[in-house]
Amino acid sequence: MTELVKVDARILNKVLSDKSAVLTLHIPADLDYFKGHFDQAPILAGVVQLHWAVEYARQYLNMGVADVMDIKVLKFQEMILPGQDVVLTLTKKSTEKVLFSYQSSVQSRMANGDIKSYSSGRLIFAETAVHPVLEEITLTISEDNKAGEV
Repeated sequence: MTELVKVDARILNKVLSDKSAVLTLHIPADLDYFKGHFDQAPILAGVVQLHWAVEYARQYLNMGVADVMDIKVLKFQEMILPGQDVVLTLTKKSTEKVLFSYQSSVQSRMANGDIKSYSSGRLIFAETAVHPVLEEITLTISEDNKAGEV
């Protein structure tokens, strides 16, 4: 199996807040993901777009290492091609939900100036916090046990 080495988009710009991250990404033409997908007309695979959305959500929206449990309203509308600049917008809706969308950058808008939507969806992360009832049960059990008891 071939090891993937060049796997990251280049971040050209980022605007961060507590609830959102807007990243302008350059998609290098020599990404390993383009090899074989497809040789005559390479496109950025949807699974790569999802992977980047998850990783950037973890990094910039403090989603931690929680697993993605579900992906909802997933839409792939246009192909992302080698050499393009795209804007990835991540919006944290709750402790478990992050909306993502890939859209055209200012430089790569359509001829009439409209924004092109490439893909979008909602990532559902596993809950990482301990449920209050479980926390109380754990505390009660701990208080009832004496040192040395199992």
